[in-house]
Amino acid sequence: MEILAFGVQADEKPMIEKAFEGHHDVRCLDVFLTEDTAPIAAGYEIISTSVNAILDHRVLQTLAAGGTQMIAQRSTGFNNIDLEVAERLGLTVARVSYYSPYSVAEFAWTLAMAVNRRIVRASNRTRDFDFRLDGLMGRDMRGRTAGVLGTGKIGEAFARIAHGFGMRLLGWDVAENPACVELGMEYVEKDRLLAEADLVTLHVPLLPATHHIIDAAALKAMKDDALLVNSSRGGLVDTEALVTELRAGRFAGVGLDVYEAEAGLFFLDRSLAGVEDDTLARLVTFPNVVVTSHQAYYTTDAVGQIIDTTVQNVLDYTRGRRGENVLVPRLTSRAS
Repeated sequence: MEILAFGVQADEKPMIEKAFEGHHDVRCLDVFLTEDTAPIAAGYEIISTSVNAILDHRVLQTLAAGGTQMIAQRSTGFNNIDLEVAERLGLTVARVSYYSPYSVAEFAWTLAMAVNRRIVRASNRTRDFDFRLDGLMGRDMRGRTAGVLGTGKIGEAFARIAHGFGMRLLGWDVAENPACVELGMEYVEKDRLLAEADLVTLHVPLLPATHHIIDAAALKAMKDDALLVNSSRGGLVDTEALVTELRAGRFAGVGLDVYEAEAGLFFLDRSLAGVEDDTLARLVTFPNVVVTSHQAYYTTDAVGQIIDTTVQNVLDYTRGRRGENVLVPRLTSRAS
């Protein structure tokens, strides 16, 4: 059987081909799954998609009509998939429920330190042989307060690094993580965390309850000189409200690896075509903002785990097993 994989990055392609070797053939495409590209999947029983694929009812109907029966998404998040429609169409949908939390936690800290110590501005200056220090002053992290919204595996990994810096830890989640409590984390209400934290980092999934968890009111509750980092999902932050606060001169730094309207932009080269998104265009002009292209997960360790799990999800399907990563089960069994 040949598997069709959408949205494969150049670095990923040899890893995916090697992982499937001896199991199934795989055809890798660099285009992302959208309503326009969905017809390419006609005749493929199994497809694999990336985090920025759009699997709404129109795309899922096209896939089902073309004979697709199984979707193996190469990500943990699945807010881009209409699971109710998938189940109604009899599609099996699986995801990657776990990969290295250190990849995202370490990158979140990379963003935090980049904006705190003005690394991008300094690098741009030195390329022009401008070695002044004006405007490059940052702050020690030791003794300051880190507010971690979402203390699962990634939030815990972030907290461990913060603990290593000698920071005070505040946490917010639906349930306390004992490992974080052992680090000295104090669980508090969200409003208190936002008011007291010098650094706010987001590690919650994007759900209806967490959409715009950082809205205009939350932004106003934060310290004027706080750092804000989002390496989870773009929809957690009301970007227009963030731009408003940045225009008012607030926040020492903002590091964003995700953006709520990133579909159709991130992972693509838009340098010649230009970007029509006025909010994003305004956002990247602020000197205290660093925006990266959803790359926090992008390490050989994490991507390798993602691919290995995806292969296992496919093998589970072809062998008639329902693995722990299945989001929507098949409605009919398949002979092994």
